[in-house]
Amino acid sequence: MKKLTHADSTGQARMVDVSAKPITERFARATGSIRMKPDTLAAIQQNALAKGDVLGVAKIAGILAAKRTADLIPLCHPIPLTDVQVTLVLDESLPGVTCEATTRTTGQTGVEMEAITAVVVSLTTVYDMAKSIDRGMTITDIRLLEKDGGRSGHWVRR
Repeated sequence: MKKLTHADSTGQARMVDVSAKPITERFARATGSIRMKPDTLAAIQQNALAKGDVLGVAKIAGILAAKRTADLIPLCHPIPLTDVQVTLVLDESLPGVTCEATTRTTGQTGVEMEAITAVVVSLTTVYDMAKSIDRGMTITDIRLLEKDGGRSGHWVRR
């Protein structure tokens, strides 16, 4: 079995020391969706919810969350992100909203957790803003799609 990187010799959790790792460009892309009633999707599309612009607020929430990932995930390194992009798309085939987030930095550790966190918080914000009309929404299919940089190089979900 491969040695666990986030455990010390006694099995206790620890942050990985990345100080000896080379600085490289890092990139990650993640996605997820929230399923809802067709009427809920229509209300979001028509900007008819009492809390306002659901997609605009969810996008900003995702960007802010990516920047705060190290405050939320205990063993993540604080990373100076150079770019965060969050895209939310209405999808009648779900029905619901699909979110995709990309994160970038130049550093010694990857930005996968930042991309995933941006998706999770964006979709949770959609839920919060629309729950008054649809408490049965389901956040689903959150996953890493692609990452690049570092020792492991480029990876794409197949």
